[in-house]
Amino acid sequence: MPQSLAMSLARPAPAKSAVARPLTVAIVGATGAVGAELIGCLERRDFPVGELRLLASPRSAGTVLTFRGTPLTVQALDEASFEGVDLAFFSAGATLSRRYGPLAVAAGAWVVDNSSAFRMDPDTPLVTPEVNGWRLGEMDGRLVANPNCVAAIAAVVLAPLHARRLIVRLIGSTYQAASGAGAAAMAELRDATAAALAGQAYPPQVLAHPYAFNLFSHDAGIDPETGYNGEELKVMAELRRLLGAADLPASFTCIRVPTLRAHAMALTVRFAEPVSVAEARSWLSAADGVRVVDDQAANHFPMPAEAQGQDDVLVGRIRTDLSDPSGRSLSLFVAGDQLLKGAALNAVQIAEALREAGRL
Repeated sequence: MPQSLAMSLARPAPAKSAVARPLTVAIVGATGAVGAELIGCLERRDFPVGELRLLASPRSAGTVLTFRGTPLTVQALDEASFEGVDLAFFSAGATLSRRYGPLAVAAGAWVVDNSSAFRMDPDTPLVTPEVNGWRLGEMDGRLVANPNCVAAIAAVVLAPLHARRLIVRLIGSTYQAASGAGAAAMAELRDATAAALAGQAYPPQVLAHPYAFNLFSHDAGIDPETGYNGEELKVMAELRRLLGAADLPASFTCIRVPTLRAHAMALTVRFAEPVSVAEARSWLSAADGVRVVDDQAANHFPMPAEAQGQDDVLVGRIRTDLSDPSGRSLSLFVAGDQLLKGAALNAVQIAEALREAGRL
C-alpha cells in the first residue's frame, strides 16, 4: 500500500471539537454557484463561524445573502478585505486567486483556493481529505489548493482501491454538468431547454455550442501537441498528485452533457495484481465519502439525478474489464455533485481537517 494513502485511510474520521473558537471566515466569489454552496456547507456542517465576510466584484457588491437566518451584505473585494480574517475560501477564478490569495496569507489567514491557480505548485498541497488529508498536518504554508471537480470526485473512489492494489493504468470518460461552467451555464441550460421545447431558437451565449438535448467536448482549449483539452490534462495531472502516483499512465475524455450539477464518469482501472469485483465492492463500501449503488437486478446504478445534493460520491457498475484476460482490470461508473464534493464541500472539509489538526 502506498505510504501516503495508508496514512490517510488508517486515520479515523475526526471528531468535532467540544469547544471551538469562532473564526472570522471570508468567501471570495460569494455570489457565484460555488460561493452559494460554501455558505450552505458552513451552515449545514455547523462550522465555527463567528463572522462571515462575503466578498465579490464591485458589480456584485451590495447583494444581500443569508447565513444562519441573518442577512449579510456582499462587500467589494479589495486589498484590505482580509484584515482580521482567520480563513478565506477563494472561488472567483485563477487570476483573482493569484492576486489576492497571497495577500490573504500575508494578512494571517489560511486560504483554501478552489481555482486552478496553485494546484500544480509543488509547494502547495493539493488535497482531498479522504485521500491525502495527512498533508495538512505537515504543510509549511497557509494556502491549500482544492482539486479540479473531476479529480476530487474520482480520487475519492480510486484511493481506497489504489491503497490495496496499486493502480498502473487509468482510462476515464466524463459526463460533466453545467455547474462546472458556473451559474450562467446552468441558467443557459434551463433557458435553452425551455426554448427547444417551445420550438424556439436559442443561440448559445455562455458555451460554444447549443446545450439543450446535446453534448459536446469540454469547452477548455485544445493542446495542439497532444490533442487533449485543458480539462483532460488537468484531471490527469491532479489525479497523479492526489494519488501519489507521479508516473501513472492515464487518459481522459471530458464531455459536457445537459445535466445541471452532478458530474458522472466511466472509469476503467488496471491494477498491478488481480482484483475481484467482490474485493473492490468491499473496499469501496467501507470507504469514507463513498456510497455503492450497484443493483444489477434492478439495473440501478449511479445517476446525476441521485448524486445531486449528496455529500457522498456514488459508485457502481463494478465489473471485470473483459478486454483484460489477466483479471487485473475493473470498470466502474461514478457520479458526484460537482458543486459539493467537486468544490464547496471538499473546501469546507479541508478547513475542518485543518481545524482538527490544530492548524486553524
